[in-house]
Amino acid sequence: MTDLRTPVRTGAAHRLAVLVEDALGAPLPVRLRAWDGSETGPSDAPVVVLRSRRALRRLLWEPGELGLAQAYVTGELDVEGDLAEGLRAAWKSARERGAHTPRLTLADWARAVGEATRLGVVGPRLPAPASQARLRGGRHTKARDRAAISHHYDLSNDFYRLLLDDTMAYSCGYWTAEAGENNDPADAQRAKLELICRKLGLTPGARLLDIGCGWGSLTLYAAEHHKARVTAVTLAREQAAYVREQVRERGLEERVEVVCQDYRDITGSAYDAVATVEMGEHVGDAEYPAFAASLHRMVRPGGRVMVQQMSRGATAPGGGAFIEAYIAPDMHMRPLGDTVALLEAAGLEVRSTESMREHYVRTVAAWYETLERRWDDFVALVGEETARVWRLYLVGGALAFEEGRMGVDQILSVRRSGAGAGGLDLSEAADWYRNLEER
Repeated sequence: MTDLRTPVRTGAAHRLAVLVEDALGAPLPVRLRAWDGSETGPSDAPVVVLRSRRALRRLLWEPGELGLAQAYVTGELDVEGDLAEGLRAAWKSARERGAHTPRLTLADWARAVGEATRLGVVGPRLPAPASQARLRGGRHTKARDRAAISHHYDLSNDFYRLLLDDTMAYSCGYWTAEAGENNDPADAQRAKLELICRKLGLTPGARLLDIGCGWGSLTLYAAEHHKARVTAVTLAREQAAYVREQVRERGLEERVEVVCQDYRDITGSAYDAVATVEMGEHVGDAEYPAFAASLHRMVRPGGRVMVQQMSRGATAPGGGAFIEAYIAPDMHMRPLGDTVALLEAAGLEVRSTESMREHYVRTVAAWYETLERRWDDFVALVGEETARVWRLYLVGGALAFEEGRMGVDQILSVRRSGAGAGGLDLSEAADWYRNLEER
């Protein structure tokens, strides 16, 4: 007689799947393969590979995103197939569950711990991966801010040369409709730089303050193409050294000054224009009103201020546990409207806002394509762990912009003169976008 009973599956993957599905309150959104070769889950889904019990031990000590990230960057957990599809499936499952995720009872926890013990997972907390940030001191003190910036931006100029295009712009590009799908990443960055210069109304000899200048893409472009006199400010020593080298090579010493300092130490004022491109996210929530007041103080009456800045809702304003631990410690983002309100409270009149969210999907995708195409070079330069950090960062970032969990906006404001004039006639906006693709 044939035994029609369903066979009991005792492999690690099957036993883990039961626990995961109980916790999720839904079927596994991915396929799961464990260190013992057992496998379960949808056959057409990305495969999550648990290469070591250590991955689960990390999750016992750091449940959620941080534990998963630690396991991924160390290689204890991997994804076969499209990593973006794996993350997309996980986010889709989370959205579908919404607020209805079951609360685990004491009995549920006891069963989970018992299963973990039988699988050989239980043990002391594992050391955090070497690539995880380790900051000390009060949040947004000058010393801690310098350390946070250095963690990300001082990785090495060679690393960013390998990742970025020849503009060395590490911010959202502007992908013009005229260029279509053939837009080159460097063209998209030059179009963004030209757009900023046009919005700021730069003319030969105009004084521009570039706060958080990065590798000098805007500084060099404004000095070369618009003949502006630029003061470039960065906290990252590697960046400052690179920009100074470029200034010398391009013969721009008379137009560009590079300063390695905290924005709170800037003493200059009466600039014709001030720009801060994706630096405001690092300022901090409580500190942003003072930052906005500094922008107002540093620009002359009638002058313009351009803030290009990422935005996010109230959930995970720092970007989430992985971003905060590995990429941008102490970062804070807020909805666009909140930033506009803070700038206006500081006395700046916001005249134009432009969402660039879809542009960032393409920008990050270009960086990710470069990372994968030059993977061996990146690993040789910074090691596999750091390369895996960046793979997870870029894939997750592109997905966050694609799904609208993050945005990025250009906010143009003016400091009104005593007579109330703003120094900006929006009729000129018609020329901002003309022939950007030719720059």
